[in-house]
Amino acid sequence: MKLAENIIDKLACPPGRKDRTVADDVQQGLYLRITTTGSKSWMVKYTLHGKTTKLPLGSRSALSLKAARVAAATIMGARAIGVDTAAVRKEQAALARASAERDRLTLGALVTAWKQLHLTQRRASYSHEAVRALHHAFAGHWDKPAESLERRDVVAALDALQKAGHRAMASRTGAYGRAAFQWALKRGALLANPFSSLPAIGASAKRTRVLSDAELAAVWRAAEVMPSPFGRIVRLLALTGQRKTEIAEMPWSELSEDLSTWTIEPERTKNEVRHVVPLSEPAAAILREIPRVEELALPGARRGSPFSGWSKAKAQLDELSGVTDWRLHDLRRTVATGLQRLGIRLEVTESVLNHVSGSRAGIVGVYQTHDYANEKREALSSWARHMMDIV
Repeated sequence: MKLAENIIDKLACPPGRKDRTVADDVQQGLYLRITTTGSKSWMVKYTLHGKTTKLPLGSRSALSLKAARVAAATIMGARAIGVDTAAVRKEQAALARASAERDRLTLGALVTAWKQLHLTQRRASYSHEAVRALHHAFAGHWDKPAESLERRDVVAALDALQKAGHRAMASRTGAYGRAAFQWALKRGALLANPFSSLPAIGASAKRTRVLSDAELAAVWRAAEVMPSPFGRIVRLLALTGQRKTEIAEMPWSELSEDLSTWTIEPERTKNEVRHVVPLSEPAAAILREIPRVEELALPGARRGSPFSGWSKAKAQLDELSGVTDWRLHDLRRTVATGLQRLGIRLEVTESVLNHVSGSRAGIVGVYQTHDYANEKREALSSWARHMMDIV
């Protein structure tokens, strides 16, 4: 039928049918569909590669006959050169939806999903440190789309960490970000990784800081008057030589009933090896002071979460003790050095620290499986006696 506006006005759907389709004799492929309710809409029907497609154009009220013919001519022209307009529209719609989803995926949401869906397979300490480091470096971008984070933003944040003297943290933060974005990239949630191929970060100078007995005593006394859990964490660091996250995230379930032994589960140790720490009497005494009201032995301010205010508490500790230019991790080196001074054998010291390098690496680590349980207990008891003497 050669359609015209006045003819279209008179067309109706025959009784007993749901709809009626009328082809336009002027424009190939253009059809007018009339339903039983009287609504009229345009569509284009074409066959490409043996597949017939019906593509809606819009209602007659929104699209005049002239405009419908122009739209149909464009689609049929595309078909003539092998372009499937329906497939193109479907792909464009999918891209638009994906773009909208990426806009909704904030950096904070990405990191949270990474933690919940991927980092559950990693050590709890790694998961906590990764999330904390990324939030600290990119707090201003946390609620913005992750896809809007550009390489220059990443470089600026890592440069700021290096200028502040935190070269190692800059390196780790870059690695955390690269891992998180690569995970999202593989899942199709993002199109690019702004952390890939970053400028190299120079190696940090190897730390050698060891606290003297006088400094250690001053730090201990200051820790005694500081609020829990930080004060207790510091004293346990000084007595055991373990890592701060291992102590801060210690659950009661890792402690023996009599508090004589602390068994750190593999998922919480750096080398993913179960580590048994004999607790000296002073260390056990610190733990006895704590009421068992939560799963964590040394919970932070928020119920169920470990302590998190490290920087502020450390600054207060420095002020109270008068000891400066040191880090909490230096207590681990101080304990190791102190054990050497007390005549403890190197392999026992490494066992106390849960090191698998040095004397316990390679073929020795494979064939010599002695756990040094008695030697470790004597070593940490001797160190505790030394600590109480200097305090």
